[in-house]
Amino acid sequence: MKLPESETTFQIPIGPQHPALAESENFTFTVDGETVVDVKARLGYVHRGIEKALENGTYIQNLYLIERICGICSHAHTLCYSQNIDEALGIEAPPRARFIRTIVAELGRVHSHYLWLGLAGHEIGFDTLFMYTWRDREVVMDLQELITGNRVNFALFTIGGVRRDITPYAIEQVRKGVKTLEERIQYYKKMCAKEVTLLKRTVGVGVLKPSQAINLCAVGPLLRASGVKRDIRKDDPHAAYDEVPFNVITYDGCDVASRLFVRVDEVVESLNIIRYALEHLPDGPIRVKVPRRVPTHETISRVEAPRGELFHYVKSNGTDKPERYKVRTPTLANIPSVCEMLKGGYVADIPITLASIDPCFCCTDRVAIVDAVKGKKRVWTWEQLSRYSEKWHGRR
Repeated sequence: MKLPESETTFQIPIGPQHPALAESENFTFTVDGETVVDVKARLGYVHRGIEKALENGTYIQNLYLIERICGICSHAHTLCYSQNIDEALGIEAPPRARFIRTIVAELGRVHSHYLWLGLAGHEIGFDTLFMYTWRDREVVMDLQELITGNRVNFALFTIGGVRRDITPYAIEQVRKGVKTLEERIQYYKKMCAKEVTLLKRTVGVGVLKPSQAINLCAVGPLLRASGVKRDIRKDDPHAAYDEVPFNVITYDGCDVASRLFVRVDEVVESLNIIRYALEHLPDGPIRVKVPRRVPTHETISRVEAPRGELFHYVKSNGTDKPERYKVRTPTLANIPSVCEMLKGGYVADIPITLASIDPCFCCTDRVAIVDAVKGKKRVWTWEQLSRYSEKWHGRR
């Protein structure tokens, strides 16, 4: 669609259904020739109403729902949720449980970064990298299955600790897996530093300066690739991160290549964390008993998910169900940054620039119902929201 004010400026819609998007979202790009001059994001196509649904389930039932906010970050959401309710109850998980939480969380980070590395290669037409990394990713998923019994949704973390202990056999297998993964990631790091095709498509692409990253509240590898040393594992330690030594990885290239190398080096750090946690795994119980009802309280919990800072808020009212639960995912925090990064780039660089934040739109989408007459947000019951949704879709 041509804009009336310019003879050379056009609007290109990508989404909500598009081959470059695995999930349904819409981005409208204003382009001048091959150059992107403006970007507008339209979210909300895969909103699932999970926050409202959490108000209808008990704290234990909600463990299974909260885990399904995101498949790749399922462990991060249950960890954040469990810590949040632990705080509201005024309890602390046993030391062994906190170490097990750390081990599984870092396995999840390794899995996520391996997955992203393959997808990044796929976005620039380097499918050999995609196939290699996804083959090695199976090693992580097998270890996750060995520890938890599942490959995606683990159902391991719970309020007051973890549901299952880690066996001596699992510990030995994890050590072997860590050694294999460490060898492979070192190979990928050397290859990525020399592969001309990859460097041509990532160096100087999707630039986000440190001042922009801070002002736009970027999080995770995106922020650290702009030279800003922020990591919730260090800044607000959770699980056993205050007892495990590790480095916060930063690069100052501020581009897609820097985001790639941040994730590669973070895999190395995660493997070191897992190895240290296994060697220093304390004895003792893995869970404490907790009451079904949570006293009236308001608490927050933060976790450094693979994509960045994950934020959970809960308001309890003395019953066995939360009065309000709020989730802010890393992708939601990074949407303003990715819109800024795309400006000034080429149309051909849109897929890899968007992919560089490792977006997950199903866990990002939110909806706010605004009363057009009073100009205020309305508080809707689940039944009212369902009736409104049916009526709205009927009009469409």
